[in-house]
Amino acid sequence: MRFLLNRLAGAAVVLALVAVLVFLLTRLASGDPMALMLGDQATVEDIAKARTQYGLDKPLPTQFVLWVGELLQGNLGQSIFLQRPVAQALLERAEPTLFLALFAVSIAAAIGVPCGMAAAIWRGSVADQALSGLAMLGASIPSFWMGLLLIQWFAVHLGWFPASGYGDPGMALGQRLYHLALPALVLGVLNSALVIRFTRASMLDILGEDYVRTARAKGLSESVVMVHHVLRNALVPIITVLGLTMALMIGGTVVTETVFNLPGVGNLVVRAVLRRDYPVIQGTLLVIAAIYVGINLVIDLLYTVVDPRIRLGGA
Repeated sequence: MRFLLNRLAGAAVVLALVAVLVFLLTRLASGDPMALMLGDQATVEDIAKARTQYGLDKPLPTQFVLWVGELLQGNLGQSIFLQRPVAQALLERAEPTLFLALFAVSIAAAIGVPCGMAAAIWRGSVADQALSGLAMLGASIPSFWMGLLLIQWFAVHLGWFPASGYGDPGMALGQRLYHLALPALVLGVLNSALVIRFTRASMLDILGEDYVRTARAKGLSESVVMVHHVLRNALVPIITVLGLTMALMIGGTVVTETVFNLPGVGNLVVRAVLRRDYPVIQGTLLVIAAIYVGINLVIDLLYTVVDPRIRLGGA
């Protein structure tokens, strides 16, 4: 309980700082959302009237206090351009981004953990050098380039997958995931590079421990030693990198969603920035920060599951 209270207090401080920074940065950006919304034909009087209607004519401290008051009531605000609550707009765009992140993290784990284990087991061999080189290559490839390459090959030439979009409304979950296959493959393959390096480094740290040599001396098979003794004790940093990768994908899939024309949160943020839709920018970034904090808390709690020796009471 003490650990949870400390983490919740820290989360509140982080979110408060994020709220201040997001509010100030959106207001410092050039451009008037009212002028963009009303168009070139709007007069100065029309713009001033619209600013008064949305409360943008008030001093910045007053605007901030009013916004925080709405946040404390569970209201993220009203979108200027979409003319509906920000929470509703986020819920409408959350499904593609969430499924894409889960799908991509699964691919990254399926590729990264076995490859990292193999690189650690055959340390210094040709296989280790090849896997390490592929990891460096994967970390260097731009996501938009790989996305366009997969679209050209698998969607245009072979016709195996749709080139873009998320399907029609009401489509079954399997069809949704089918549309997400290529973007998930892009993110999964590229992010597996980090998982490979962390898994390899973590495994190498454990392979030199005395209990690993003892397990081998007892006559246990190499597979049992690697899975039950080495991998299990190396899971803490692996879980950390997978959790942070998940959080990064939820908040950072803007380029991939744009390339594949997915109606996700990243696409929503890009449009909001171009339109200077302050409530959408503020609400979305605050929710993403809350997701980061929540995933970090879940990761800390998972530590006690994979390694019972870890105690969180004194954290």
